[in-house]
Order: sequence, then structure tokens, then C-alpha cells
Amino acid sequence: MKTIEKITLVLFSTLMLIISVIFCLAIFGWVDVSAITNVLNLAFTNNITSNIILVLSIIFILLAIRCIFFDSSSKEKEEYKNGILLENSNGKLLITRETIENLVNAVVKGFDSAEDVSTRIELDKDNNLRVFVNLSVKENAVIKELSTNLQNKIKEAIKNSSDLDVKEVNIKVKNIEPAKDNIVDV
Repeated sequence: MKTIEKITLVLFSTLMLIISVIFCLAIFGWVDVSAITNVLNLAFTNNITSNIILVLSIIFILLAIRCIFFDSSSKEKEEYKNGILLENSNGKLLITRETIENLVNAVVKGFDSAEDVSTRIELDKDNNLRVFVNLSVKENAVIKELSTNLQNKIKEAIKNSSDLDVKEVNIKVKNIEPAKDNIVDV
């Protein structure tokens, strides 16, 4: 939340609290309604006080309109929801999910035993990265060794290219492809 939105929220909440307390006191009869009317009459008949109230009212109206109709954070959040936003003193860098998925696919395709790869990336609110890889393996592949090597290489590649830490790499072997030499045509 931006600073002006925080200030607006605090001011609005304070104003609503004061008005609510005054109404409650008047309804329960603890404050005379005529006393409240007298205070308001004095405030509005005094030129300086009425000008201050007018300026504050206009400011509150403009801030309310801004907060209701011009939500600036929703566009930024929507844009950054599709990737990881890195910031430094020079500016911002958005690394999209597609970029990370393409990087993972390139790593997996570097292994001869892996085929037909599909990747899905999940990000939580703390930018923790989880990689889900679905692939088919060749018939002669040692699945446990392949998956360990893939997990290490994927984590290493993402760390080297984007300086992001991968929370976990989950691999699902969906099929074992027969070797091309073993297929006999009849």
C-alpha cells in the first residue's frame, strides 16, 4: 500500500470513529443533541473554521474518489503475479514464469534419457519457487539417478541465471518410451 493510501485510510478511519462515537453518545442521551448543534453552528458561522472544514472536506472527497476508482496497486500486482519481481537501486526486473519454464525445459532436453517434457512453475507470496516437471523417459534410463541429476541441474541453472533459490523440484515420470531400435515393423 502506498503512503498516501495509508494516510487516507488512517484519516478516514479516525473521522469515522469520531462521528460514530458522537452518534452513539447522542443516541444514548449522554450528550445533548442541542450541544452538538451549537458546536456545529459555531464552526460553520466562524469564517476561518468554515474555510478549514471546507478545505478538509474537499481533500477527503478527492482522496475517497482516488481510493475508490483509481486503485494503482491492483495493476502492479496483476502484472507481477505472473513472475518474480526483483528490485535494486537501478530499477526492477520481472522474470516471468514462462522464462523459468523455458529454462527448465532446456535443461531437461539436455539429458538424453528424457523426452516429452512439460513444466509448471508455482510461486507463493514470498517468491518461493516450486518446479513441477512431467516427462517421459527412455527405456534404458535409470529413473532415480536421472531425477536426482535433473533436480540438481534445474536448481543450479535457475540459481546461475536468475539468482533465485528453488524450494523444490518435483519430477513426475509419466511414461517410459521404448527404444527406437526395439520396435519391429510387421
